[in-house]
Amino acid sequence: MSDLDLTSLRTAIAKFIPQGRSGLLPALHAAQSACGYLSEPVAAEVARALNVPLADVYGVIDFYSMFYREPIGRTIVRVCTDPSCALLRADEVLKAACHHAGVEVGETSKAGAYTIERSTCLGLCNVGVAVNVARSDSAKSFAHVTTNDVSDLFEMRGREADDFVGGDVRVITALCDRSTATTLAEYEAHAGISALRKVLVGGMDQQTLIDEIKRSGLVGRGGAAFPMWIKWDGALKSEVEGSRYFVVNADESEPGTFKDRILMERDSHRFIEGAILGAYAIGAHQAYIYIRGEYPTAIERVNNSLAELKAHSYLGKNILGSGFDLEIEVRSGAGAYICGEETALFESIEGRRGFPRVKPPFPTEHGLFGQPTVINNVETLANVPYIVANGADAYRKFGTEKSSGPKLFCVSGDVARPGLYEVPFGVALRHLIIDLAGGVSGSLQAILMGGAAGSFATEKDLDVKLSFEDLRTAGLPLGSGAIMVFNQSRDLRDALLRLGRFFAHESCGKCYPCQLGTQRQYEILQRVASGKTQSGDVDRLNDVTWTMSDASLCGLGQTAGWAVQSAIKLWPGMFNHG
Repeated sequence: MSDLDLTSLRTAIAKFIPQGRSGLLPALHAAQSACGYLSEPVAAEVARALNVPLADVYGVIDFYSMFYREPIGRTIVRVCTDPSCALLRADEVLKAACHHAGVEVGETSKAGAYTIERSTCLGLCNVGVAVNVARSDSAKSFAHVTTNDVSDLFEMRGREADDFVGGDVRVITALCDRSTATTLAEYEAHAGISALRKVLVGGMDQQTLIDEIKRSGLVGRGGAAFPMWIKWDGALKSEVEGSRYFVVNADESEPGTFKDRILMERDSHRFIEGAILGAYAIGAHQAYIYIRGEYPTAIERVNNSLAELKAHSYLGKNILGSGFDLEIEVRSGAGAYICGEETALFESIEGRRGFPRVKPPFPTEHGLFGQPTVINNVETLANVPYIVANGADAYRKFGTEKSSGPKLFCVSGDVARPGLYEVPFGVALRHLIIDLAGGVSGSLQAILMGGAAGSFATEKDLDVKLSFEDLRTAGLPLGSGAIMVFNQSRDLRDALLRLGRFFAHESCGKCYPCQLGTQRQYEILQRVASGKTQSGDVDRLNDVTWTMSDASLCGLGQTAGWAVQSAIKLWPGMFNHG
């Protein structure tokens, strides 16, 4: 590398140097953008500048799929081939992209122009086939891609997401029925920022705010359904000395899930207002929004919203004259599903590989940088402004006694209107699929509830109510609200294979049960999909699932076999030895 190149690199990473190791991920993003890829001299310069051991820098580069140590194409085309896009012939789009570039999957063209990759979910399951196209200076995700559109992709042209947003209520999606981003002025015209004013200008103390959240019954919408107030209260009352941190988990990567993307792209001020209120509640003065790297539009629009909020004194020093200070920084992921696990996300922000931590200690005592931390996901926080502005009683009018409020459901697959639907807890699955999403295209075979780590439902389950209590009784997960519909023409063995490939690819490898278990599950599912099942394969799948569920460190391994297990129960003939 020439001195001129090193000078350019140093300029690109200069602003991250004061952060030390915690600036490693953004520094690597900047270095790769400036230099094309992370060669040995580039990695060494980043290590020197940030005072991070070179071995650790390499460990981080190799962990994340969006970082490259070898030369890559000036244009990278990533084609999603996970289940929802696969139903729309994603494999044919991938093949056409390879043919256009003259390469195989994962290869770079001889002139260095293009690299073609098979991608895991890109969060556009409702508008697939989804393709992400990236260059050193820009990235875009395109929707509704067919084989006829492939040549346009290489020029970064194509259709962007035209998400359908509907439902019975519009509490947190009121401003999402558009393709453009909501401005701060538009948000304020629809009662936005009123909750923040009520708290900071009205002098509401931290405990009163937390108690209102408690009365609302709001629980996490990312899949774990943990009561939000317990996190906030625990962090506030932690006796640990030093700073507190607030983190927004926007690393939405589960196949079939796209709700947080739409909220960030269409109405990001809403969840940011919720995050500001959360930071105030626990006494945090620094917050982070961790957005997956495959969401370029969301990253751009959230940064724009933060700039607007700061320009109007809703962020920064002495917010609204209250004496409360808060800075919020966006962190971009680099292609690692595991970073959706809260402690793996902390490790990523701290400049390490995204390995989950052993718990306890829990984040409210020992979280980001070893300090008390609260982490909530985007949809969860989008509920907070309504609760604070209108009161817990108004919020509890939506939903059921045990499942309060509205819920977002991501519906994709074989339905007439794939899209994002906001409904109160307690409506029937039939209402969501038939009435709102327009019904099944063809005759119904199966519904995958809860995303990749979910379970299958069939026609007999259509009258199950969508609430925590009713789904638990029916033996079905709510998860993050992802629902994939398959008609009778679909081969569910192929869907299971793609789910198996997803988990095998995304296992971080920290714990052996998940690392080996997801690989073994994928190997067996390859035999199932090809019709070459061996004697004892069902027993092997059962053993693998039991071991992963019982012994894995985090939720990835613990739930990686759920969909397979539900398929074995519903369609045992699918796994017959043949």
